[in-house]
Amino acid sequence: MGRRKSIKSATKDYDLLEGLKALAARLAAECDACESPKELAGLARQYRETMIKIDELEGGEDDGDEIAAIILRNRKSDSD
Repeated sequence: MGRRKSIKSATKDYDLLEGLKALAARLAAECDACESPKELAGLARQYRETMIKIDELEGGEDDGDEIAAIILRNRKSDSD
């Protein structure tokens, strides 16, 4: 997989999908590092909303993208 655009670069180019993917990666890292339950709740909510928007834009297609793979894996576990 190629290097993902930064949020700043995606915003400058107005690449919505790449911007959302960069945001999701940043939020995931922030969630992993967060030690405050109160802050984690807000980060998790933003992450979930970002992932939902990515799924809407991609139509849930798996094209080898790590973010899409997470979305599809979560969708499969929800339907079990």
